[in-house]
Order: sequence, then C-alpha cells, then structure tokens
Amino acid sequence: MKIALIGYGKMGMAIEDIALQKGHEVVLKINIENTEDLTMENLRKADVAIEFTGPESAYDNLVKCMDAGVPVVCGSTGWLEKWEAIKNLCKQKDGSLIYASNYSIGVNLFFEVNKYLGRLMAEYDDYNVSLEEIHHTQKKDAPSGTAITLAEQVLENIKIKTRWVNQVSGKADELEIISERVDPAPGTHKVKYSSPIDDIEIIHTAHDRQGFAGGALKAANFLKDKKGIFTMKDVLGLRG
Repeated sequence: MKIALIGYGKMGMAIEDIALQKGHEVVLKINIENTEDLTMENLRKADVAIEFTGPESAYDNLVKCMDAGVPVVCGSTGWLEKWEAIKNLCKQKDGSLIYASNYSIGVNLFFEVNKYLGRLMAEYDDYNVSLEEIHHTQKKDAPSGTAITLAEQVLENIKIKTRWVNQVSGKADELEIISERVDPAPGTHKVKYSSPIDDIEIIHTAHDRQGFAGGALKAANFLKDKKGIFTMKDVLGLRG
C-alpha cells in the first residue's frame, strides 16, 4: 500500500514506523514546512492518504484529497462544524473517507462499553455522570475529540443531561467534561457515575501513540479499495 502522510508530526512518524514494518511505502510526507508539496499530482501517487494535522487545516486537506480522488483517513479533531460540507463533497466526488476522533482499537471498544453502560444507567437518577480527560500539553483542542464522542454517547442515554460543558458545573442538566493538560500523558479518558452510596467508573489509558497509529493504518488498509463514508465500527466489524 502506498501512503500519503498529511501531517508528519509525532503521530505521522509513528504511523510511518508501523507502515514500513508492515511492508508499506510512504510516498508523500507533508508537514508545516512543505505544504506546497500537497498537490493533486503528488497525492495521486498514493493509494490512500492519512491526515493528522489540526482544526485549522484539516478541512482544506480533505478537500484536496477528494479532488485528487484519493481515499483519506482523517484523525484531526476540532473541525466538525464543516462535517456536513465534507460529507456532501465526498458523496459528490464519489470519494472515500473515514473520520474518527480516535483510531485506537482499545478506545473504539471503550466507546462500545460507554454506550452499554449509559443504557444500563439511564433508569437510575441517583447517579450523576461526569467525564475527565488528560492529554499532553501540545494537544490543541479541549475537550478532546474522544471526550466529545464519549459525552455525546452519554447524552443519548442520560436524558437529564441536555448538553456538555468543558468546566465544573453545578447544573443538573449539564454534563461536565474536565480537561487537564499534563506532559507526557498520551491520553486518559474517564466516565464516572457517582451516587451518595457508590461510584461506577470506566477508564481508558493510552500508554503511547502506537495504538492510535496502528488503528489508523488498519483503517487505511480497510478504506483503500472502497467508496463511501465509513467509521471505525466498520473497520473493526462492530455492530449495534
């Protein structure tokens, strides 16, 4: 598989390491110093692009991939106000796209556990639910995309909560997400249900970037010969 890496920071380098170990070829590496190389001609040398940049550049990068007809796996967060536009463009161009807030296989299993726990807790009003997330200080967005996904899953089931907020809140209808930025934490997410008698909590802790990088590469291998918009549930064969 020939891969274009759009975003050649720590995550891009981790993806490259795993890709080369598995016999894949990286034909394009884009970072902030060579953005002029992100051309249609260069993109078309790849079977698939993997995009990990930031909220300010993700949308434009995805458009370039769609215009070039190159399947793209996107892991940038903080840009989803433009999700409908990119989804419509993908359909218009008969393109191929996977977006996930987190490509770790463990995190995607954690999402399923979170949904199941939310369904179980929906009938028990004595419990108040809250979220915490910890990342390294270089992470630009807060809360993390993963925390937002977890929060939206909670909101689907816990009807007393009508919206999430990224702060401490005393309002019963607000779901708190508390964000901390501490080095060198790659990522910890906690969902906690608290009552006067006990607490129930689920936690996912990443030890390094290899889990995210390996999941992104798995997604790229899944997408390279397909058309349409997919999620990590499709990649992992998860149902429900």
